[in-house]
Amino acid sequence: MVDRRAERRAEKLATIITEAWALARRDGLGALSLHGLAAAVGLRQPSLYVYFDSKLALYDALFADGYRQLLEYTKERDYSGDPREALVRFLRDQVQWSGDDFVRFQMLFQRTIPGFEPSPQSWALALEFYEIAASILNAAGLTEQTDIDLFSALISGMSSQQAANDPGGSRWAQHADYAVAMFLAAAKQRPRSASQTGGRK
Repeated sequence: MVDRRAERRAEKLATIITEAWALARRDGLGALSLHGLAAAVGLRQPSLYVYFDSKLALYDALFADGYRQLLEYTKERDYSGDPREALVRFLRDQVQWSGDDFVRFQMLFQRTIPGFEPSPQSWALALEFYEIAASILNAAGLTEQTDIDLFSALISGMSSQQAANDPGGSRWAQHADYAVAMFLAAAKQRPRSASQTGGRK
C-alpha cells in the first residue's frame, strides 16, 4: 500500500522548493526568508521547520534540486560521436542552461550564501555531474586534472557571462565552437606529464 502521509509530505516538499525558487528569482537568493516562504505555501513558519530545520537546510535543498535538474538536462542529451564535437555541444548546452536561470546558476556555481556548504548527500550530485564532464573530456584525450580544471573554469566563466549579461539568450553559448578550438589548441601545446609520456620527460 502507498504510504499516503509520505506521499503528501513529498508533494508538499516539492511545492515548497518550487515556491522557494520563485521567491529567490523575485527577491534574490540572499533575501529568501523562511517567514515569506511559509506564507507563500500556506504554512505557519514553525510548521516549515518540519521540512527544514534552518535556512541553510533550505539552501541545501535548493542546491540538490538544482543539480538534479542539471543532471536530468545533461543526461537527456547525446554526447557520443566525434569527441571534439561532443565537447562543443556539452559546453554550449551548459552555458545555455546556466543562462536560462541566473538564480539557479548562482546557487550551484557561485558562493552567494555566507556560511553555506552543501551536505554530503547534495554534494554527491555535484560529483556525479563532475564525472560526466570528466568522461566527455577523457574521450577527447584530455585526462589530466589540469585539463579538467581549466575546462571547468571555461564553462564557469562563459556561463557567468551568459547568465549575468544575456539571460535567456545565447550570446556566449554561440561561441562554444571557437572556445573549444582555443582550448584544444592550448592543450596540445601544454607539456605532458610523466604519466602521459610513459615516464619520459
